[in-house]
Amino acid sequence: MTQCIPPFTLIDPIIFEIGPFALRWYAVAYIAGLLLGWRYMVALSRRPKLYVPKGIPPRGTPFNVEDIDDLLLWVTIGVVAGGRLGYVLFYQTDAIWERPLWVFTGIVEGGMSFHGGLIGVALALFFTCRARKLDLFRVADAAAVVTPIGLFFGRVANFINGELWGRPTELPWGMQFAGDPSGACRH
Repeated sequence: MTQCIPPFTLIDPIIFEIGPFALRWYAVAYIAGLLLGWRYMVALSRRPKLYVPKGIPPRGTPFNVEDIDDLLLWVTIGVVAGGRLGYVLFYQTDAIWERPLWVFTGIVEGGMSFHGGLIGVALALFFTCRARKLDLFRVADAAAVVTPIGLFFGRVANFINGELWGRPTELPWGMQFAGDPSGACRH
């Protein structure tokens, strides 16, 4: 039998509660990813040499801090609304007709999808660049650089919640998850 890292202890997905308010690990992950991504994009906006080919003198960056602030607002809305709508459309389609309000109010119970969030962010980038007359491809390049920050925090939250177990493995660094009924070592 394969030895693996002992079962991962389930961590409560709620960090703390005050009355009806509950702070969840996912919320902290979203907040940290968005704010650190915003901060890094502000830093990138101050480096005009990143945005021109070698040998051509820089003419400034494709966006300024005000553009990034506006982008943060719309990307936040895009990732949350897109993630939720993606979850409902891809995984809970019956709920649209059976419980239409749950589509929006049920977010407190969980239910976001990566691909829905990705579509929401892409739409937010497109419409924000169009409204502010920014070069979409240059802004998308900068967004591609900061996106891994948010993805990292999202995956940490997945790990804390005991989700996305991975494939069964016989390698020694495989890990058991308490919520996995098979009890297999996974990576």
